[in-house]
Amino acid sequence: MSTRAAAPTRREQILNEAARLFAARGFHGVGVDEIGAAVGISGPGLYRHFAGKDAMLAELLVGISERLLTGGRHRVAEAAGDPPRVLSSLINGHIDFALDDRALITVHDRELDRLRDADRKLVRQLQRQYVELWVDVVRELHPEVGEAEVRVSVHAVFGLLNSTPHLATPGREATESLLRRLAHGAFGALSA
Repeated sequence: MSTRAAAPTRREQILNEAARLFAARGFHGVGVDEIGAAVGISGPGLYRHFAGKDAMLAELLVGISERLLTGGRHRVAEAAGDPPRVLSSLINGHIDFALDDRALITVHDRELDRLRDADRKLVRQLQRQYVELWVDVVRELHPEVGEAEVRVSVHAVFGLLNSTPHLATPGREATESLLRRLAHGAFGALSA
């Protein structure tokens, strides 16, 4: 059995390059010709894969929200009945996202308002469901804390973890360890 990951499809290559370029120069600062050139096809050749830049942006932001929610649900199910393990798993998964998908964090922060209303509403709906996974487990761990305070703490931890695009990190392992300690410390402060 092979342990190598499958090579990205052409569509995935396009999305990866679009994310990188949008993060570096903004949605309006990048043309389809540049995205095509980054993956070795003509700009018009992109239209075989996407209706346009708007469709790429929507797939990037809806896609990452879907992946976070699906991954979060899987982590909750895997560790069900063990709230500390569930929280650790959610934190670890979000750290992986924050370190592996830094460009998408930047694109989301800057370009979410450029999505069509339906796509933006879908992203927000998926994000709310993802937040609820966290709120549920943190409330289980800290039943003495009110829901509003738990919700604020979850968003604060997301802010901490999602700050990675703005950080010069000391290396992946050290950064993972630091972010893990900080996230657990933030939730631990709820009982202080």
